[in-house]
Amino acid sequence: MYRVLRYSRVMTAWNITEPERLTLEGDVTELNVSLVAGRLNVVGADGPARVEVSHIGDRPVGVTFEGGVLTVAHEFPKGWPGFLWWLFSPRYKVDVSIVVPVAAAIRLHVVAGTVIASSLRNGATVDVTSGRITLLGIDGPVAGKVVSGSIEALTLGGEVELETVSGEIVVADSTAGRVSARTISGSVTCDLDNPPAGTEVQLDTVSGEITARVREDSDLRVSLNAVSGHVVNAFPELDQHSKNAVTGRLGTGTGGRLAANATSGTISLLRRPVDDEEAVDE
Repeated sequence: MYRVLRYSRVMTAWNITEPERLTLEGDVTELNVSLVAGRLNVVGADGPARVEVSHIGDRPVGVTFEGGVLTVAHEFPKGWPGFLWWLFSPRYKVDVSIVVPVAAAIRLHVVAGTVIASSLRNGATVDVTSGRITLLGIDGPVAGKVVSGSIEALTLGGEVELETVSGEIVVADSTAGRVSARTISGSVTCDLDNPPAGTEVQLDTVSGEITARVREDSDLRVSLNAVSGHVVNAFPELDQHSKNAVTGRLGTGTGGRLAANATSGTISLLRRPVDDEEAVDE
């Protein structure tokens, strides 16, 4: 079924109980999503905003549009069961795809499931309790947090802050001016593709491994410390103070900073030949 919701100053509301597609006439400046369980895909694009629900469980999804703010949300049960949420999640499982203008402010929350956000220009805040976050081609301030699960971040700009309690973080092809990736029990992988001048990259884990890969012509100050683990270093020009610590400069050291800290685990700094990128361009 196809429906068009026309924008007005009066709030427009819809209660979705079956698969449905909505097209909204009017500018969406902010998107807020709060779902119990399922899959959420948010894309920035030209044209009118759209909400498509391709699968829905027993519980409805509410859609409201007022003053440029689009809200898509489950009504959470009274006396939310906390750690017993998994008993309730099948009844709330939903598959939602949303298209909004690229400049819209984005705030997404899913208790259990997968969130994919892409092609946005004004950042995004994504929070998942148990599941996976994928961030693709987003500029502006980006914040992603997962309690149990993974985060994959590709081609991000602006400032990036990623955090997991138990899970993996992967950052690749980033042009962000600041990257912070932290995990308690899990791994962090960061592949820096010729980062811009002034880049600040901070990678931290308590119990896990950190892998950073940078081009061999990088211009960075480097500080790597593993308290009870060890550091693997592919750059002989850096100072290996002990098996636990490496510091120094790559190039002039004025282009940016890379720091990694592990309480219990291994830190690996790998080098990417410049020829790798040239071969891809050809």
